[in-house]
Amino acid sequence: MCITNRAYGKVCIEMIIEIDFNSDEALYMQLHNQIIIGIATSEICEGDTLPSVRQLADDIGINMHTVNKAYTVLKQEGFVKVDRRRGAVIAIDIDKLRAMEEMKRDLKVTLAKSRLKNISREEVHALIDEIYNEYGNVTDLYRKGRAGITACKAFCQRIEAELCWQ
Repeated sequence: MCITNRAYGKVCIEMIIEIDFNSDEALYMQLHNQIIIGIATSEICEGDTLPSVRQLADDIGINMHTVNKAYTVLKQEGFVKVDRRRGAVIAIDIDKLRAMEEMKRDLKVTLAKSRLKNISREEVHALIDEIYNEYGNVTDLYRKGRAGITACKAFCQRIEAELCWQ
């Protein structure tokens, strides 16, 4: 997926979007979730421009309306803003209270299911720690706001050899 980073210009980042056409999960939600994980792992950074709806749809072989719906949900959740000139731009919403309430709702169901499957509190905590550690220290990106692009420089430099300039 090619994105535009203010610090580096247009870059092709090897972020692989995998769509499972046999999954019960809607295609737009699969795309939505993978973009969120890309943000959390700093593959996509604050201020980066996502591909156009048409371009991403062509790249992964899905309908433009599906990509548009994923972008719309990302916008509603505060992860993306739409700029008429730049398109869909990563803009992380810092509304922590709203995010905590949403997480609590989601976790209630997940934890209820885990309890029914006899998964212990310790196993849940270990799993949360494992997943959380995969994302590194993303808190700094939230605190810095627009300066999050600067925080992405280290990531971009580490993978510079793998970037394809266009």
